[in-house]
Amino acid sequence: MPSARDTDLQKDLPDGRDEVASRRGDRNGKAAIAVAQFAPAADKQANLADIGQLAETASERGADLVVFPEYASYFINPFDDSLAAHAEPLDGPFVAALTQLAATHGVLIVAGLLEEAADARRVRNTVVAVDAGGVVATYRKLHLYDAFGQRESDWVEPGELAAPETFELGGLRFGLMTCYDLRFPEVGRTLADARADVFLVPAEWVRGPLKEHHWRTLVQARAIENTVYVAAADHPPPLGVGNSMIVDPQGVEIAAIGTATDVVVAHLDRDAVERVRRVNPALLLRRMRVVPRD
Repeated sequence: MPSARDTDLQKDLPDGRDEVASRRGDRNGKAAIAVAQFAPAADKQANLADIGQLAETASERGADLVVFPEYASYFINPFDDSLAAHAEPLDGPFVAALTQLAATHGVLIVAGLLEEAADARRVRNTVVAVDAGGVVATYRKLHLYDAFGQRESDWVEPGELAAPETFELGGLRFGLMTCYDLRFPEVGRTLADARADVFLVPAEWVRGPLKEHHWRTLVQARAIENTVYVAAADHPPPLGVGNSMIVDPQGVEIAAIGTATDVVVAHLDRDAVERVRRVNPALLLRRMRVVPRD
């Protein structure tokens, strides 16, 4: 059955988009999702052009939802003061442009952006999920990349511990995390406790010794231990490892990109999650629960 939000969305879409919304709302536990791999630059307009082109490709390939990388609005290496200069509020022009692209191409878009922070010298590393009606969920990166010789916290304000925002599409429930969060199993457990069937992971997974191995292993581990789908979108080389992928609830890659700028689509089925959980009821059998720290 379509959700109330899907019903409202059909009323609000521009001309010609009600058919797409109807298709998305009637999937009965099924959805086609895409990961889009590209290298964001220090140029918002260029990034939006790339996002628009990749969203169009994803829509043409049948996707209902597209996941873009972390820092999709603006990225510079190494970080500098321009990050704060290009941060925006959630009702700013970048999110407005994503909303328009979602309406134009009939897809839900998930992407990372620089959000204004309480400390004007820093930014928030935020992920938004946006459909034709606007923002449906947000997530601010909890675990900052102060590892492997990097200091993300010098430039980024961490998100606050809070109940996760999830959203539904086609009868599947989606949750958000960002890049380095993959190394913290409790983030996934919190999303699983919020009844997420799919984890969406925008990332800028920096290259280095064994980093591609870590990326693949952690994406697959979060899927296996929580019996969920995971869709992870990275920057391509030379800065990222690439290898954006979608894995099923047993950790098997069902769609993947190598090192190119591209889009790949997988078809998700809520029944597959339930079948895996009947055979491997790990979430039911666990004896420890995630307890939020004060």
